Amino acid sequence: MAILEVNNLRKGFGATDVLQGVSFSLEQGQVLAIIGSSGSGKTTLLRCLNFLETPDAGEIKVNGKVLTGDHLSDQQIRENRLHFGLVFQNFNLFPQYTVLENITLAPSLMKLGSPGEITERALKLLDQVGLSMKKDAYPYQLSGGQQQRVAIARALAMNPQVLCFDEPTSALDPELTGEVLRVIRGLKDKENTMIVVTHEMDFARSVADVVIYMADGVIEEMGTPEEVFDHPRSEKTRSFIRGAQQTF
Repeated sequence: MAILEVNNLRKGFGATDVLQGVSFSLEQGQVLAIIGSSGSGKTTLLRCLNFLETPDAGEIKVNGKVLTGDHLSDQQIRENRLHFGLVFQNFNLFPQYTVLENITLAPSLMKLGSPGEITERALKLLDQVGLSMKKDAYPYQLSGGQQQRVAIARALAMNPQVLCFDEPTSALDPELTGEVLRVIRGLKDKENTMIVVTHEMDFARSVADVVIYMADGVIEEMGTPEEVFDHPRSEKTRSFIRGAQQTF
């Protein structure tokens, strides 16, 4: 059974239909890369999955449980968000807290273990992203790449079933992009289920099990990296990939 099923998801803002019936599914441990031009609906899709936006129609299921529905309470929305972790473009770390405090804050508020257990897991995650020595530092003392790696550890600390990345390297200088991509690549070996919105075509090709190309609020093409990048069926996909190869 798929860990995540998205069926006919729709979302509009005013007269603009941003998502126009998006459907896909993911198995445990799969990595989905979503590519597409700005305005194609990629970020809105992630925000709907993380219940930062409310879909107008459609269904989101995790492990067979339907999470969407009319008139969800605030408590239900908070519970639904626990299924997903989201790593933002711009890190969004709390500047007044140390690295360790940034990672332990949400698990402590949600009581996801004893204080000792939460701290122990946070330290293990910091080691996993290569930042054990920075546990007492504040965000302003870190590079952009280090801040993004802390943000990844913070998302993992909530034990999400699906980890989502929204253009995780777009705010980074080129020399810092590699360190973040290496961390994400390493997570694939940990059986994490991930959705990565990215403009890094080489990364998507080498890490993803499934690639989705979105255009104008719909899935224009979906398949393996080889199918989408090497043998695209859609002219829109072919045009986008040609342009991306010339740019990157």
